[in-house]
Formats: sequence, structure tokens, C-alpha cells
Amino acid sequence: MNNPITIYGMKALVVNAGSSSVKYTLFEMNGEKRMAKGLVECIGLPEAYFSHFVFGKEEVKEACRVRNHLDAVELIIRHLMDPEDGIIKDINEIAVIGHRVVHGGSRFFDSVMVNEDVMEGLRECFDIAPVHTPHHYAGIEACQKLLPGIPEILVFDTAFHQTMPDYAYIYGLPYNLFEKYKIRRYGFHGTSHKYVAQRAAAMLQRPLEELKLITCHMGNGCSIAAIDHGKSVDTSMGFTPLEGLVMGTRCGDIDPAVIVHLMEHEHVTAESLNTLLNKKSGLYGISGLTGDMRTIVKAIAGGSYRARLALDIFCYRAKKYISSYIGVLNGADAVVFTAGIGENSPTVREKTCQNLDRLGIIFDTEANSSASSDERVISKGESSVKVLVIPTNEELMIAREAISVVCRK
Repeated sequence: MNNPITIYGMKALVVNAGSSSVKYTLFEMNGEKRMAKGLVECIGLPEAYFSHFVFGKEEVKEACRVRNHLDAVELIIRHLMDPEDGIIKDINEIAVIGHRVVHGGSRFFDSVMVNEDVMEGLRECFDIAPVHTPHHYAGIEACQKLLPGIPEILVFDTAFHQTMPDYAYIYGLPYNLFEKYKIRRYGFHGTSHKYVAQRAAAMLQRPLEELKLITCHMGNGCSIAAIDHGKSVDTSMGFTPLEGLVMGTRCGDIDPAVIVHLMEHEHVTAESLNTLLNKKSGLYGISGLTGDMRTIVKAIAGGSYRARLALDIFCYRAKKYISSYIGVLNGADAVVFTAGIGENSPTVREKTCQNLDRLGIIFDTEANSSASSDERVISKGESSVKVLVIPTNEELMIAREAISVVCRK
């Protein structure tokens, strides 16, 4: 994949199709340069809009009418090829399309090239990830129709975690439920965890295969992974992205009996429970204000008790996972913070790493507080476990994976 003769001139289009949006980034893979990026938002709604940014030019943003994902992809192609605002002259300049897919279930263990068998397998994943997979599928179908002949690669958020041992991914439920419904821990954010693990190895100037890493992806959705010699051996998210850390609007770990209790006493439906746990809990539910950490921190400065409580719970839960994964790995070489909160909140990083010196983490408050968007070390020199901040780049990782699959064919 890194052979310049192989990838010279190759352009990779990365597509992330959601329920009401399609995000995209176009890369020139020789040098891994972003050429353009954009977003079609509010698909099917009157307030739909489109933004398109070619690096080196001004952003184009306008209202649009898009009925579905097919209209959205058509709009993207038109702007990529626009004589004034575009970046390519011929659609065949795109060598490969990489699609982000949240859940590969038990069917997909690695990135794959799209064919009819793969599409059938993706349809089988609808039940296990109904919020995401049908919309990914619609985006893939749109690209197949509008960009025929260009290889399309599916890159799964769950794939990186398929190296977990069975004792880490099997729940304490009757085993026949795993056999019948494939109920198990899958893990998510795998593309991000894999990317920052590779970058951590580069920063530490050691082979990834020699390292024990704990990677903390903290955004609106949050997960922590234990990575042993380059392989994920455990992660905080489970059967769905609801398990694990407290998140923007998701509750994370709770006693399952709480759900039974609510069903008995509040007479709630499965749908309303799903909404409660996924959209009304987490930072938002605890603070009563928002799921945005920036607003939480500002509210704390204004004296809000519930905002302070939300921050305390968020960081305490993260500290518990980091500490437990140091045990799982029998030590760690580095802890990595990434994604929106992990990259941008000194408060969260400091509070999460406080009082972990007995576990080898000697935090550097001054380095942590300095404003920077670069990769950096925020632990002291004597810290046996380094603490790193590494901006994630899931789109680039998807582009790399897509090119890798094409070059293997």
C-alpha cells in the first residue's frame, strides 16, 4: 500500500452515509492529501443544506433539495466535478470508494470489496444495527448506481475488535443466545482506535507489535480499547454503542435490572426505553443541560452542581476503564486521548488521569494545558506510562484500508 508506484495518482473517495446525512472526503493517496470534503445534511427535510470545501478555496454552502441518499450522492458528484468549485475533471479519476460501516456483526471480520454476496451479508446486519446499517446500505447503492465500475470497499467500525478473545466478548447469558442471535461484545470506533495506535507507535518510535496501549476515543460517543501488540483484546462498547463510558446522550454501563424496574413501574415501551438510554441520558441526562462537554465545563464555572456531577461521572468512568485495562494488559506503554473531547478538553484529560501515579501515569499539567492541535505528549519524562494526545483521522484510515483491499486484488 505504501509503494508510491502502486498508489501514485490514486484518488480515494470516503463516504459516510447516515440516517439523514452523507459526509465525504476526497484524498490524493500519493502523499495522503485531502483534496475536498463536504456534507449533505437533513436529507428529505425542507431545511436540507450542502457544504463543499476544496482545500485552497472558499467553502461553498447552500440550501438544497434532496429526497434521499441517491440525490445526495448525485449532488456530491456534481460539485466534485464543478468547473469552478470542483476538484476533478472525470469521475474515473476516483480509483476507489471507501464506505464507513458501523456494524459488521459476526459476518465481517475485515474490510471487503462490495459484491452481491457482501450486500446480502450487509442486509443480514440490519437487525443488529437498525439505526445505522440500512442508511449505509442506501449510500452504497447510490454509489453503485452513479459511479459504476469504481471498486467500493466497506470498512467496518467493528472489524478492528474481532481479535478479542472469546472470554472478553461473550456475555454471562445462556450460551444458546449467543449461538442463536450472535449476542456478544463487538466494539466500535475501531477505525479510530487503529489509526491512533499506529500514530502512537510512530511517536514512541517503537514497533506497534511491541506495545501495550490504551486508546480513549472521546467524542459524543466514547469508547476505550486495550490494544496488546497491535491487536484489540478488549473494548468498552459492546453489542451496541450504548455500553461502556458515559457519553453525550448515552448512559453507558448500567445494571440491566434498571430496565426491568422501569418497565414494571413506568410502563415504558421498548421504543421509549431505547430513546431514554440512547438520547436522553449521559451528560445530557445528568446535567439537564446538554450533551456537549464544552457547555458542561462553562456551566461548572457558573456554579452548576449537576454539570459538575456530569463531569465527575464522565471522568470517573473513564478512569475505571483505563485502570482495569492496565490490569488486562499487565501494564501499559501509553494512554492515548483522541476525538472531540479527548483532543480538545484539558479538563477531562487531567481529571481522568489524576491519582494514577501508582499505575505509572505521572501527568504533566502544564503540557496538558498548552493550546495545540498537534500530536503531543502530556505526561512527565519520568512517567513509565506515557500519555498522548493524537488527533484521529478516521477518513484517512478508511481511504488507506480501501486502497489496501484494491491493491490486494
